[in-house]
Amino acid sequence: MNKTIALRILIAVVLYGVFAAAVLHFHEDDKPQDMSWDDREGYNRQYIAKLTLDGTSVDKILEELGNPDLTEAKKVTVNNYQVMFYRTQHRHSDGITTQDECTALLFKDGVLIGIGESAYQDYKEL
Repeated sequence: MNKTIALRILIAVVLYGVFAAAVLHFHEDDKPQDMSWDDREGYNRQYIAKLTLDGTSVDKILEELGNPDLTEAKKVTVNNYQVMFYRTQHRHSDGITTQDECTALLFKDGVLIGIGESAYQDYKEL
């Protein structure tokens, strides 16, 4: 009797381990574009808060945050500048994302050089 119970417990533990391993292996993380607007807003806020100006590429940002909510670009002499806006706060319940609800990320030739309102001001002064 005790051997039967021990065997069943062992089988249950092994099956649980196999199930947990399968879930961890096959589960795909949510992509920002698949999140609800409020989850994406929080995700953007947390990700942007961790950014540093150490050569992060525009491709890395697009990979991690998805397409920006708003974007602007211009060429000044030989350099390409792009500012991308990601929604990080909710202000108006009108279904439209505006700049005052976003955080700006400024890129020069595809490399992050500024974050936040000052980055957008720098972009406008170019």
